[in-house]
Amino acid sequence: MTTHVFATNVVADEPCQICPRFERTFEFLGKKWNGLILSVLCENESLRFKDLAKAISRCSDRVLVERLKELESAGLIDRFSESEGHQVTYKLTEKGKALLPVMDAVHDWADQWELSN
Repeated sequence: MTTHVFATNVVADEPCQICPRFERTFEFLGKKWNGLILSVLCENESLRFKDLAKAISRCSDRVLVERLKELESAGLIDRFSESEGHQVTYKLTEKGKALLPVMDAVHDWADQWELSN
C-alpha cells in the first residue's frame, strides 16, 4: 500500500507545499457539478444528455455541456452520438470507472457525516 503525503508539515509563517497531483485532481473533481455528474454516471451504464440534465436539475444545460466537455477532455467520460435522432449518450471510460471506489467512499462518508448548509 502506498503512503501518500498530501502536504508537508505546516509551520507558522512558512509556505506549505501540497502534492501538485492531488491538488489538481481535487480542484477538478471539486469543481461545481463534476462530482455529481461522475456520481450519476457511476450508477448508470450510460445516460442521454436529457437524463443527465434531469438527474442534475439545478445545473443549467449550458454549464452541463461545459462540464461534460471538460470530463471528456480529461478522459473520464466518452460521448457517443447517434446519427438518427441526434441522441447523445455519455458513459464512463475505464479511467472514469476507476473513480467508483472514490465515489462510493464519498457517499459512505456523506451518509455518516452529512454536512449542513
